[in-house]
Amino acid sequence: MNELLVKLGFVPFFAQQLSDLSVLESRLGRVVSVQRSVIGVACSDQRRSVELSINLQQAEPIDRPTVGDWVILDETRTRIEQVLERKSLFKRIGSGNTTQFQPIAANIDVVFIVTSCNDEFKESRLERYLALCNEAGAIPVIILTKVDLTDDMSSYIERARSVQSGVAVEGVNALDPSTLDGVKGWIEGNATIALVGSSGVGKSTLLNALAEDTLALTGAIREDDKKGRHTTTHRELYFLPSGGLIIDVPGMRELRVADVDDALGHVFGDIEQLSDRCQFSDCKHMKEPGCAVLTAIEDGQLDRRRLDSYHKLMRENEFATASLAEKRAKDRSFGKMVKGAKLHKEKTGRRDAP
Repeated sequence: MNELLVKLGFVPFFAQQLSDLSVLESRLGRVVSVQRSVIGVACSDQRRSVELSINLQQAEPIDRPTVGDWVILDETRTRIEQVLERKSLFKRIGSGNTTQFQPIAANIDVVFIVTSCNDEFKESRLERYLALCNEAGAIPVIILTKVDLTDDMSSYIERARSVQSGVAVEGVNALDPSTLDGVKGWIEGNATIALVGSSGVGKSTLLNALAEDTLALTGAIREDDKKGRHTTTHRELYFLPSGGLIIDVPGMRELRVADVDDALGHVFGDIEQLSDRCQFSDCKHMKEPGCAVLTAIEDGQLDRRRLDSYHKLMRENEFATASLAEKRAKDRSFGKMVKGAKLHKEKTGRRDAP
């Protein structure tokens, strides 16, 4: 096995998908960057800038290659011919009015959800990231940055741990290497890490610290509104000197969810457990009598904010999932219509007029 491919994270899961092992020589590679229509792919012999095949150009966005994907190039080594099955995928509903999934990063082992110890910190945002991370099939780790700027780090750690039972939390000052040991402990061998979070929370600074090099520009959160400036403009996969790979994901202003029913049950496991004690099996935890969730809020065992976040994500998930299902149904109906028209033309022997 080529040493570079192993370093890139090539494991048996991907090897068993290859019917022709000769592609290992120069046609198999991993997507390391996506910038508009140009895709960077690291192969065993060199890094190549390639385009998509016609079929992939016409495919749904979710089926097109993203950073972290393993792909097979065509004979000319200039186009991506095939995307191998993914072992994990971090995705979201695209921004605006679209109902299509947008792939963010593929074949990730661990997701570092980065937030900072200031007004940017929001439990509801972390819950949203955790839902997407659980749905993706990756291990979530919450990274608290700028711990040197707060006198109450313990409260931030406690708030971060409250968003999901058992979630790992690490506090760092990315400018102080001595605080990075806990984070480095999650980067093993050829594992792939994704860095996600709002702009300005310190993702690029953390990336540079872990890489021991300046790989990305750094910015800061604006003091007037605590919102960050975009310093990372595209997704890219980097090698780390101690082993492992890391993907820096630009801050996303919209982080919409869909098809995350099981993931929400995992993130809000405390509410799900309380639901088992509700008087009615279909209790919505709104105003129903005998609601164990509302009782827990009255008794101070559950934060009202958490239930409000649960309701919001459930509504958003139901709406978006229904919209996706409707679109899929329309696509299937249209596909059947086109197929039927083709069959009819073949049977009748009709031809389009010149």
